[in-house]
Amino acid sequence: MALAERLTQRMAAADPRGEAWKLLLAPGGTLAVGMALKLARLATGRFKFVSCWGAFHGASLDAISVGGEAVFRQGIGPLLPNCGHVPAPDPRHCLLRPDGDCAACGLACARYLDAVFEHEGDVAAFIAEPMRCTTVSPPPPGYWQAVRHSCDRHGVLLIFDEIPTCLGRTGRFFCWEHWGVAPDLLLLGKGLGGGVMPQAALLARASLDVVASGIAPHAALGHYTHEKSPLGCAAALATLDILDEEDLVARSRDLGQAALARLQAMVGQVPGVSAARGLGLQLALELDSPALAEAVLYDCLTRGLSFKVSAGTVLTLAPPLTIAEPHLSRALDMVEAALRQHATAA
Repeated sequence: MALAERLTQRMAAADPRGEAWKLLLAPGGTLAVGMALKLARLATGRFKFVSCWGAFHGASLDAISVGGEAVFRQGIGPLLPNCGHVPAPDPRHCLLRPDGDCAACGLACARYLDAVFEHEGDVAAFIAEPMRCTTVSPPPPGYWQAVRHSCDRHGVLLIFDEIPTCLGRTGRFFCWEHWGVAPDLLLLGKGLGGGVMPQAALLARASLDVVASGIAPHAALGHYTHEKSPLGCAAALATLDILDEEDLVARSRDLGQAALARLQAMVGQVPGVSAARGLGLQLALELDSPALAEAVLYDCLTRGLSFKVSAGTVLTLAPPLTIAEPHLSRALDMVEAALRQHATAA
């Protein structure tokens, strides 16, 4: 109860619509995604979902059905029906305008999505990350405002998957706050348990409570064995305490700005680096080739530094919100040293 109250109060305080919110707990993020899909179907009476090509929302059959990563979908067989996909709002690799000139195209990605809603006519929900966490790719300005308007016009629920960027990582408590557009359902996980205990949650506008409203009085959206884990809740409450007591959201913003400035200084100065992006301590360094990215990854692993490579060429850097400044600086030193060594060798 304490965890539900704190998270729903935070969400209500941030929501510009002044909505009340409710919460369901889940043992993990993928299960929270499944709960959100079930709730969207029950609340709308519709059965279709739309998400973005290239998106990842979990590894279960329902999650890979709405997800758009080929590696999880290939060879599995029939997936959940009525799951459509649209081009992601990513200027880096725009399927609608290859030159990535968002201003010139007038948000074609948002207009494409609106056309899907219009022609399908019975979409239950659009599920997406506010910002793709692995490549750290924010959408073009105005995208989420346009999508929110489109969802409202067509009666489509907007589901934000903040499982990987959960709680303060991007320099705001919720990632969606960067754009001022609140979803109808919000998914949290990973960092919710402090990175130690498995814990996830589905937050939904109170008006979507299908049990209390009598729409589906006997619905079981979750019903998982460890759905309401006392240890998971204790870890989540402790995480919220530390976030507040140590002002980690502001710290993530400030440290992230400094780290991003250093990464941006590498562009054009360090061989092989083509771009740097970041929100808070969710950072990305884009390289010229997959071979260089792989070489840098394994070099850094031998030095004791771990991160992941996304989309073949993106170094996804997500240090702990509690990282000491000297440790962050040392980590960036390792990345730069590896880059200079392997780019020169190539």
